[in-house]
Amino acid sequence: MSEPRPDSKPQSPGNALRHVGMPRENRFSNADIVALVLTFLWLGLVALFFALAGGEGERSTGVLPVMMTLVGIFLPVAMIWVAAITARTAREMRAEAQRLQQTIDTMRQGWQASQAALARPFERRLEEIAASARQTESAVATFTSRRDGQAVRPSADRKAALIAPRQNPAEDEPTLALGTPAEQIAAPVSVADFIRALNFPDSSDDAEGFRALRRALEERGMAKLIRSAQDVLTLLSQDGIYMDDLKPDRARAEVWRRFARGERGREVAALGGVRDRSSLALTAGRMRADTIFRDAAHHFLRQFDKTFTEFEQNATDSEVADLAETRTARAFMLLGRVTGTFD
Repeated sequence: MSEPRPDSKPQSPGNALRHVGMPRENRFSNADIVALVLTFLWLGLVALFFALAGGEGERSTGVLPVMMTLVGIFLPVAMIWVAAITARTAREMRAEAQRLQQTIDTMRQGWQASQAALARPFERRLEEIAASARQTESAVATFTSRRDGQAVRPSADRKAALIAPRQNPAEDEPTLALGTPAEQIAAPVSVADFIRALNFPDSSDDAEGFRALRRALEERGMAKLIRSAQDVLTLLSQDGIYMDDLKPDRARAEVWRRFARGERGREVAALGGVRDRSSLALTAGRMRADTIFRDAAHHFLRQFDKTFTEFEQNATDSEVADLAETRTARAFMLLGRVTGTFD
């Protein structure tokens, strides 16, 4: 049964009954014609019988013989017409049942159309509320709540991603002739390049992504995090787990800052926003069964925790939100939830 069009006007039961076609009954049906033919044939046979038996012996004139003769003549005729009337009644009942079914179907279509017409405004309102909620959640997650005293803030392309560590003269590091470390000669990696490097190049044609990745690998602290993230992403891909397929719930920048400051438990539970059950189950199983994967995961978590703690001190809320959208951050949320880092 085809469904009614959404823009069709529902029919009332009265209209449904009027629009249902009433089949025209023939004056004589096939059963009636057969009954007539059989009746005439029987009467003809009876007449032929009496014509042939008319000269043989004397006819009985008693009441009982006459009644038996009449019964023998008309009983078959009556049976023929009883069968014909029964066939016609059965046919009419089937036609009536079909008409009733058509009427019910038409009424049901009209009811469904009216219910759909009433539900459309409500569903549209629900969609608008859901869209508004998603926009509000995104705005809250990316809202910059941190205020600094500086009137002018350097852009992400010029600001250093990590605060340069203080040099300890006791450390055995190669220095130039004038005593200046080699790392201080090179320009620091910017926030934009650091975030782009953590997301890794999208394809072989992503020249900007490869440039940022090479630039970040020149910095020792960033290189440790990037290499550990690369190892983890490669191992996860062996189980068909790709970060682009994960759509974790966004956490506010303030929650990330709390984690960087050492808070754990329910205050930072929003960081475990990965809801993909298959990815969580596969990762948990790999953690239990594969020691190499488990060691790589724990090493990656430590490197991310250490590097993000330094990054958070020099980043705005919007920059923290951008870092949370990278493939490296998604791997951290996935592994952190599996290992109970946010508990």
